[in-house]
Amino acid sequence: MQNRARLFVIAAPSGAGKTTLVKALVGRNPELRFSVSYTTRKRRETEIDGRDYFFVKEPEFLKLRDAGEMLESAIVFDNRYGTSRSQVEQLLFEGHHVILEIDWQGARQVRESMPDSRDIFILPPSAVELERRLRGRRTDSEEVINRRLRDALGDMSHWQEFDFVIINDDLETAIDELEGILEGGREANRTDNPRLQKKVAGILR
Repeated sequence: MQNRARLFVIAAPSGAGKTTLVKALVGRNPELRFSVSYTTRKRRETEIDGRDYFFVKEPEFLKLRDAGEMLESAIVFDNRYGTSRSQVEQLLFEGHHVILEIDWQGARQVRESMPDSRDIFILPPSAVELERRLRGRRTDSEEVINRRLRDALGDMSHWQEFDFVIINDDLETAIDELEGILEGGREANRTDNPRLQKKVAGILR
């Protein structure tokens, strides 16, 4: 890993496997720190408050945001999500690389506030695979799945705003590529790489 503590922002459309990828990365690299976001979304049965998210009511979320505590915040699927500025700054001060798992809207805000951050966009290998993954969760209604699919396809159009892109076809390969980026390499995953641009074009068409 690079010696200098840095914030890495990882964004992806719903169903691209971002959460699985990030958790596997942190499992491989215990020196990394994962910034836990705040959300007004209802907690799922498998989720633990303080580990997956800080689950708060909307008034508390707005109070934190208005006090300047949010490094970034966004509304996704009618719920609010945000990142604690003080949490990120403290982890960086302690010398840890910090992983921030947010959406493209939040990544844009972080880019403005902390231009030294590095941002990475995760893509599924195809729209067909994206839909398969969304349906495989078996936690959402058909209406919600269709909405998530529409929104995910819209999110994918923002990939060029990021420094790096990873196509999450094989989990182990994707983790290796992500580790390479954190170590300061992986020119093949840079957004301006022509070969990668051709691959992405094939996914988005």
